[in-house]
Amino acid sequence: MKTIRFPHPLVLLVGFILLACLLSYVLPAGVFERHPDVATGRDVVVAGSYHRVPATPVSPLQALVDIPKGLIDAAAVIFLVFLAGGAFTVVDLTGALRRGVDWLLEKFRGREAVVIPIISVLFATMGALENMQEEIVPLVPVLLILMRRIGYPTITAAAVSIGSAAVGAAFSPLNPFQVGIAQKLAQLPLLSGGGFRLVFLLLALLLWIGGTVRHAQKHRVAPESSVSADPGALAPGRNHGLVLALLFGGFAFFAYGVLKLGWEFEQMAALFFTLGIVAGLVGGLGLTGTAEGFIAGFRDIAFSALLIGFARAIFVVLEQGQIVDTIVNSLSAPLAGLPAWVAALGMMGVHTALHLPVPSVSGQAVLTMPLLVPLSDLIGLSRQVTVLAYQYGAGLCELITPTNGALMAIVAACGVRFDEWWKFVLPLYLILLALSAAAVVIGIAVGV
Repeated sequence: MKTIRFPHPLVLLVGFILLACLLSYVLPAGVFERHPDVATGRDVVVAGSYHRVPATPVSPLQALVDIPKGLIDAAAVIFLVFLAGGAFTVVDLTGALRRGVDWLLEKFRGREAVVIPIISVLFATMGALENMQEEIVPLVPVLLILMRRIGYPTITAAAVSIGSAAVGAAFSPLNPFQVGIAQKLAQLPLLSGGGFRLVFLLLALLLWIGGTVRHAQKHRVAPESSVSADPGALAPGRNHGLVLALLFGGFAFFAYGVLKLGWEFEQMAALFFTLGIVAGLVGGLGLTGTAEGFIAGFRDIAFSALLIGFARAIFVVLEQGQIVDTIVNSLSAPLAGLPAWVAALGMMGVHTALHLPVPSVSGQAVLTMPLLVPLSDLIGLSRQVTVLAYQYGAGLCELITPTNGALMAIVAACGVRFDEWWKFVLPLYLILLALSAAAVVIGIAVGV
């Protein structure tokens, strides 16, 4: 049987950009009216306000121009990836990471499989707390060192990081960028239904971690040697312990800045840049060695970083063609005549389909919830279940959609083809989708 083989990630994304360009000629242009929402601080659509507007098809030439526009739109994220990737390369050149990995493996000798659950839970927690995605890209080299030293396939690094974070975010009871915004728009108390969501979050993590461990063990190979490609990287007297302490301190401050200080990508990037400089000097690389380490990191991470901008360009084209609202209206309108439980499952399907042209989960909430909440009231469906359908449909789609720039970047950084990722993730995705559908139906039955 011939398996699906995706083209090169860059070819795939440019193909989607040109497809969006074609759709701007085929689909009618239309928009919803919008108004500022005090609760979320965002512009939200007015239900029932969709109307046609003069067509604004995007020419192939303009679609190509939209690629640098997409890169500009994603500039803050891209520069975070560059600076953090450079910082981790500097830390790696000190030899501290390999020393740390060797120490970790020594502690878990004979029990290496527990490394996957520990790392997965950490990333799932960050996904549940702050929808962690692009911030993961610079961490991939560290995870690759660990997985290769254990002998696990490199796809495991993507599974325990972006995979676990996406699952944590999709089932989270408190993710401010998904359930938080959606509950505000649905006029529900924040954290309401938290216990219900937490039960299914734990079940989803058990399924994801179990599938990841099973795949890693099945495809395990002889572990790589701990000897670095750079003979001097593990030289004595490099203050490895102090460098690792700086690294963990930087992570702690990063988490505090994101969760408590409301940091944007610019502040995160500045933190990692500072961390790289201090680590390089403490680790004995000197100013020149530290600068060369940053340059090497920029070079290695460049392709993964730029994929984020190319993915953003797809939405730029759809927005210029004024067909995003047309797609939303066309998908949501048929739900009005369905029974409540069928409509709820249909909403999950709508959110899944919409997440291809609208790759931002918060943007999708702002776009769809004002339309679906009045609809759910009309057909007797609870607003909490409407939020669940959005969470599960859009959130889980983060695992499979090629318009998720962070996913594409991380899979590419792991040296894994996207069709290989799909082969791994699709069975787990379908199982999690079934769990989500069960959660929606049970939610209706128990009146969540």
